[in-house]
Amino acid sequence: MTWIKQVLSPLIGKEAENFARHYLEEQGLTFICQNYRCRSGEIDLIMQDQQELVFVEVKYRSNQSHGSAIEYFHSHKQRKFISAVMHYLQKNGLNPNVIPHRIDLVGIDKERQNHKVNWLKSV
Repeated sequence: MTWIKQVLSPLIGKEAENFARHYLEEQGLTFICQNYRCRSGEIDLIMQDQQELVFVEVKYRSNQSHGSAIEYFHSHKQRKFISAVMHYLQKNGLNPNVIPHRIDLVGIDKERQNHKVNWLKSV
């Protein structure tokens, strides 16, 4: 799924996460939490899609000369992210074998004056 929005300024850090949050809300997801941190890692966004918890990693690239944003969610980052998801579930008394959940990736790439959003579900 691709979505392009006109934005004149570059996105950085929290702005990219807010951009992704509003995009996901426009797609029908409900916001729960932003920037959940624990020792093992960080979760950029936690959303809800009907009965399913959605843990979202947001990646932004203003220059694609070294690859697109979604290519930066490499195996080391994925392991840390999954560990943070398990921490969140345990801290909140949610059994990962019972609670429906998934991990999504939102990649935002700058293309001229636009930002192209690639939303990958269940990565």
